[in-house]
Amino acid sequence: MKIGIIGSMQFTDKMLEVRNKLQELGHDAFVTDFHRAMVGKNDEEIEKIKLHQKYNMDAIREFWNAMQGADAVLVLNYDKNGIPNYVGGNTLMEIGFAHVLNQKIFMLNSIPEMPYCKTEIKAVKPIIIDRDFSKIK
Repeated sequence: MKIGIIGSMQFTDKMLEVRNKLQELGHDAFVTDFHRAMVGKNDEEIEKIKLHQKYNMDAIREFWNAMQGADAVLVLNYDKNGIPNYVGGNTLMEIGFAHVLNQKIFMLNSIPEMPYCKTEIKAVKPIIIDRDFSKIK
């Protein structure tokens, strides 16, 4: 299965670990090509890089293009900013892209208790894998 890995870019190192794990399981997993600039950076540096990439390099549209032909996305919704299972605005957009592209939507952890996005995430009927990658089928 071809799977795009999405989530906050503060999780870049974890994205690469999960990509490798999914590849070991036989999936064609990918992350945004923009990840390279963020490896080994702290949160403040990553935030500046993200803004530069979105404003000057059309990062949102680039990932939309990368999603074409994928079968699914896996949302890495780790805890962030004191919010369990965090999903940020850009990730919410990518979940919407996956829904419109008729891709399966897998979530690493349960849907976050975030009022601005909980209903929208529920509406696309994600498959919660509870960190069990064998559930990705």
